[in-house]
This record gives sequence, structure tokens and C-alpha cells, in this order.
Amino acid sequence: MLRRLYIENYALIERLSLDFDKGLTVITGETGTGKSILLGALSLILGQRAETRIIKEGETRCLVEADFDLSAYNMKDFFQRNDLEYGPTGCLLRRELYNNGKSRAFVNDSPVSQTILKELTMQLTDIHSQHQNLLIGKDRFQLDILDAVAGNQLLRTEYQSSYQHFRTIQTELRQLTDSMKNAREEEDFLRFQYDQLKAANLIEGEQEALEAEWQVLTHAEEIKTGLGKLFSWLDDEENGIITNLHQALIQAEGLKKHFSKIEEHETRLRSNYIDLKDLSSEIGILLNDVEINPARMEQVNDRINLLYSLQQKHRVSSLSELISLRDELSERLSGIALSDETLNDLQKEVKEAEQITLEKATRLSRSRQDFQAVLGERLTNLLKQLGIPKAQLDITISGKTMDSDGIDTVRFLFSANKNARLQPIDEIASGGEISRIMLCIKSVIADSMKLSTLIFDEIDTGISGEIAHRMGEIMQDIAANRQVICITHLPQIAAKGRQHLKVSKTENKEYSQTVVTLLNYEERLTEIARMLSGANVTEAAILNARNLLTESIKK
Repeated sequence: MLRRLYIENYALIERLSLDFDKGLTVITGETGTGKSILLGALSLILGQRAETRIIKEGETRCLVEADFDLSAYNMKDFFQRNDLEYGPTGCLLRRELYNNGKSRAFVNDSPVSQTILKELTMQLTDIHSQHQNLLIGKDRFQLDILDAVAGNQLLRTEYQSSYQHFRTIQTELRQLTDSMKNAREEEDFLRFQYDQLKAANLIEGEQEALEAEWQVLTHAEEIKTGLGKLFSWLDDEENGIITNLHQALIQAEGLKKHFSKIEEHETRLRSNYIDLKDLSSEIGILLNDVEINPARMEQVNDRINLLYSLQQKHRVSSLSELISLRDELSERLSGIALSDETLNDLQKEVKEAEQITLEKATRLSRSRQDFQAVLGERLTNLLKQLGIPKAQLDITISGKTMDSDGIDTVRFLFSANKNARLQPIDEIASGGEISRIMLCIKSVIADSMKLSTLIFDEIDTGISGEIAHRMGEIMQDIAANRQVICITHLPQIAAKGRQHLKVSKTENKEYSQTVVTLLNYEERLTEIARMLSGANVTEAAILNARNLLTESIKK
């Protein structure tokens, strides 16, 4: 339950600390004093989105703290899972909002994300504000109510997880099918390109070698003539360099017998003679290798032209790029061939996932069907207690295409008159009837979800007289096992409170400020009398207020 609420620099509140009791707490005050400000501050701590305009004018930040007693909950796993300090008797939640738009949230002084804060507080409390009355006609809202009463949280979570997986692989299948369709449309063209490149028998480095060979073939005669002259200059029998060098070597060998200083020179001559003999031999080989071959020159020319033609056709600038393109085409064609198998596997997976999801949706639907009559009967009985003796509220379930909520469309049909045709609530119920229906729904949900704190913001709209008295009694019944906080304009409900807070507004020349006061018995008497008679409190109003309080205390 909520034990304490501290607010600082929120709207018209400078500083405010409120202690809450168990049972029913009522909050009253004239219109415009700021009752809903309290609800807004509490919504902030419950993880709702906040805007910087709620920061008190002239201040840089606002702060809201709430202290909850968790002893009625088994939430240790939640705290351990999120690495938070756990203490069952106390949990301090804090939210800070700065005028630069930044927001921070804390659980027991540990920073947390807004998502974690919201996940935690959803298990602690439920706030009913007036805008929820507009949701009552929505299919999703009605479905959520039935699931809450049926205790379908786990079933629905398991179903939604399965449904999400099914939709994910269904999307993958659709994308693969589209991709394969496009691939098949271009497969013939891809295969033509690949076959052409494969037939070309491309070899890395071949183009450079062919171009070098082409240079030799086109200048073969000139090269052969030059090599012949070079060979002749080196190795001519009469006047070649090697012949003359050999004679010089013989002469040096003869001198060496009588002139030792020539020995080194003789060695050098011998080394040069051997090198030139090797050089001459290699040039001779080159001379023999070079041939004038018009047929080979035509072959090389054709091959080079083919390589250049393929490069131009495929808009690449090298043989390496052609080879890469050939390999890429091969992979794409292999992928098309493999995609058939992948498609078959994925189709089976989608079918299996759909079947599993449908089975979970069916279990969820059966649970809803098991509770639809129970919920309808409980709501009808509560409505009769609230002054609609001929009330009829039926819950219908019809099938629909499977979506994230299952295979059911849930509708709440209502009639306030006997034998009248049941119609959707939002089409037939008056404002006062919707308020009563919402109170009944909250009462049932509180029992089913075991929420320890329920907060009502003027759920009594359109209610007065004896019906207000009965609504107050139902709130008292709800508060017997949990904490209920109710903002109300009705004295009949205000008198039912175990704790009574009054909201007022003080004003001076500089600013307005919201003030909240815990009322004692006499102050409650005056406040309820004001609610009965208006600003001019009469003796009759005081007497009536006393009777209301006395009757409430007896209960």
C-alpha cells in the first residue's frame, strides 16, 4: 500500500508530504483547488510521461517520492532480476523532472529506467481517471478486463510471445518469396553471363602475360636481328669479344710465370671470360626462342580482344574484376538453387509456428469463455446494488482473424431496462451508468489482480443521492481488503472515508499554492456540510453531515 507521498515544486505545490492510511481515503475540495494535481504527481511516480510545464514556475526541477509497503506482495524475484535492493516493508520510489526536459527515476535510491519503474508500479496500484470512461467502449479495453478477471496474464504473455515469433518468420518467408521471385526473373540472364565468363576460362595474370607476348610477336623480326648481332659481337670466331678476351687470358697466363703481379689481373680476366661465355649462351637461347609466328600472333590477338571485349561488356577495368564477377555470379546462382530448400524449410517452420500459436490462442479463448458468464453475472449483481435493479450486462465473444490479442473479439453489452435489447455500453449507457459500470469493473479487477491500492479520480461523475450512498458502500467493501484513495465531490462518499484529506488553494499577490490538510472529525463535519449545502453551511447541513458520518462510523 501507499504509505507516504512527497511532492516538491509540482504545479501549484511547493512542498507537500502526505501520509496515507489503509482502508478508504477520500480527497475533497472545491473545483480548481488542485485535487487532480495530486493524481498527476502520483502518475509521475508511476512511470507516466511528464512535461516540463508541470514544474512550478521559477523552479528548475520537480520531485515526487512515494513510499510503498510491499509486505503483501511477493516481489523479491522482480527486485533481484533488476538488481535492486529489496526490503518487503518499504520501497521508496522517486522521480525527478528538470526544466531542460531530462527525467530520472529511482527505486530504493538505485537509478532505473522508466520502463522498469512502470513495470513495478503496475503491480502495486491502479489509477482510474475520468478519461478511462471513454475507453469502456473499446474492444481492447473490454478484452483486457476479461483477461484480468480470468487470470490470463501468463496465458496471454505466452501467446503473444508465440504470435510475435510466428509473425517474424512469416515476414522472413514473405521477404524470401519476393526475393526468389525477383531472382528467378533474372536467373536466365545471370546464367548466360556466368556461362560466358566460365567458357572464357579466365586465369589470373593471363592478360599481362599475353600483352607481353604480343609485344614480342609483333616485333619478332626486329628482335631476332638485334639478338643475332649481339650474339655475333660477343662470340664471333674471328673478331668477337669472347675470342679476343680468350687471347688476352692466354697472354696473361704466359706472363704469370715470370711476372707475379699479373696474377690478380689474370683471375679477373678468367672471371669475365666465364661470365661472357654464360651471357653469350643465354643470348643464343633467346635468339632461338624468338620466332616469327603469324599463327600464334593471331591467337594472342584474338585472346586479348576477347578479354577486352568482356571487360567492356561488364563495365570493369581488369581481368581480376572479371574473375570476381564470375565468382559472384556463381554464388548467386548457387543461392537461387539453395533457396528452394530454404523456402521449403521456412514454409514448414511458419506452418508449425502458426499451429503452435493457434493452439495457444485456442487455450486463451477457452479461458475467456469460461469466465465470460462469471464476469457478466458479477458485474450485473454489483450494478443492481448501485441502483440499476433491471441491469443486464452480458459479455459476448466472437471469433476473428488471429492477431496480437488472440482470436477473440470481446464485447460488453448492456441494458438498464428489463426486456430491452442489449447494446454496446458506449452506445446506450448514460454518464452516470458508465461511472457505476466502471466502479464495478474496478472492484472485480482489484479482487482478481490482488492490487493493494486503487485510486479513483471522480468516478462518481453523474451520480447523486441514494446511488452515491451505495457507491460509497461498495468502495468501503473494496477498501476492507486493500487501500482505496478516492477524489470525490459527493458528501455521501466523502463520509465513508476512514481518512479525509481536503485540498484548498491559497493566493497572494505573487502566487497561488495548493494545500492539503488531514481533517479531524469536526473539520470533516464542516467539509461534508459544505459539500451538502454549498458555501453557506446551514444547521440542517451540519445535522445531515453528522448523520452521514455517524452511519459511516457504525459500519
